[in-house]
Amino acid sequence: MSGLPVSVIIFLIYLEGPIMNKPNFFDDIQAKINQAIENSPAKDIEKNVKAMLGQGFSKLDLVTREEFDVQAQVLASTRAKLEALEARVTELEAQLKRP
Repeated sequence: MSGLPVSVIIFLIYLEGPIMNKPNFFDDIQAKINQAIENSPAKDIEKNVKAMLGQGFSKLDLVTREEFDVQAQVLASTRAKLEALEARVTELEAQLKRP
C-alpha cells in the first residue's frame, strides 16, 4: 500500500473499521470523498480553468441557447413570409402577362 496516496490509504482503513454497520455508511463515504476533492489541488486547477474559460468566452460574441432558439424561430417565420411573398409576386407577374 506504500504506493497509494494517503487519502486512498485512509479510505481503505475507514472501510475496514466497524463503521460498515452504520446505516449512513454511504453518506459518510460521500462526505469524505467530497471533502477530499474540495481540498485537493485538482479543485484549484478546475477553478482556475473555469475562470480562464469564462474570461475567454466573455471576450467572444456568444449568445445563449435561448437567444439562439428565439432567433431560429424568427428566421423560420421570416423565411415562411418570404416564400409566401415570392409566390404572390409570381402570381401577380403572371396576371400582368395575361392580355
